[in-house]
Amino acid sequence: MKAMDRIGFLVGVFAFAMAGIYAWWTNSAGYGTEWVGVVGLILGGLLGFMNFFVLMVFRRQLDTDPSDDPLGEISDIAGEYGSFSPHSWQPLFLAAAAAVCFLGLAVGWWLFIIGAFFAIPALIGWTFEYWKGEHAL
Repeated sequence: MKAMDRIGFLVGVFAFAMAGIYAWWTNSAGYGTEWVGVVGLILGGLLGFMNFFVLMVFRRQLDTDPSDDPLGEISDIAGEYGSFSPHSWQPLFLAAAAAVCFLGLAVGWWLFIIGAFFAIPALIGWTFEYWKGEHAL
């Protein structure tokens, strides 16, 4: 996992460097800076740094990661790592509601409101599906 978070860091550094070079290059052409590409590269760099941060935090939570051992065997990775969501229908309902919302942006706001009406309960259900006990939904 150490190699994976280093790759995320390198992607972030590369994308930020390319954003600077791209801004300079497009500005030197005489037409002004082309901001869509610059913002896209900055967002790509932020995504790389986000991957770096998340993988670094998970690597610190695990005792040892078998993928970091150069002499490790495939059988060292056997077993469960992490926590996985249970069988849930909420992402399907949320995706359908999001599709209706995005269709509503093209068709009309009335359809967006209908999609939001279905998206809110799906989002709440997905957020609280791990809750158990007397305060469960």
